[in-house]
Amino acid sequence: MQKTAIFPGTFDPFTNGHLDIVNKGLRMFDNIIIAIGVNTSKRQLFPIEKRKEWIENVFIDNDRVEVMTYSGLTTTFCTEVGAAFILRGLRTTTDYEYEKQIAFVNEQQSPELQSVFIMSQQENSIISSTIVRELIIYGGDYKDYLPEGIKVHEVNIE
Repeated sequence: MQKTAIFPGTFDPFTNGHLDIVNKGLRMFDNIIIAIGVNTSKRQLFPIEKRKEWIENVFIDNDRVEVMTYSGLTTTFCTEVGAAFILRGLRTTTDYEYEKQIAFVNEQQSPELQSVFIMSQQENSIISSTIVRELIIYGGDYKDYLPEGIKVHEVNIE
């Protein structure tokens, strides 16, 4: 039986920290679906189609990683794609507290789902999409925080 996990997020943009979590997750799961969700409480900088394209470019040579978009509840999406696990990355104890709350709600919604938390590498613990977005908007040097294949200069952010 294939073990499939989803790695949900807005990935605006997908960072080296996200890449680290996916690569570690591939040691545990047969397949990972990077699930780009529509988050109504966040304003995205980059169009969802562009984010999907970038992430597909990062994993172009890895047939164990699929990139999909979804809206609605993550638990519903898991059921639709046959995933039994939700993969989440942790940088800090603050992340843990936040993710724990979400995991408990997800478990109440779908008891068959299991959340799996993976710690990021220490060098990635300072990276967040929010910080990278700020660097991009204000002309800072962001390139060291993004994987090869993500070219944010392709999109007009004005």
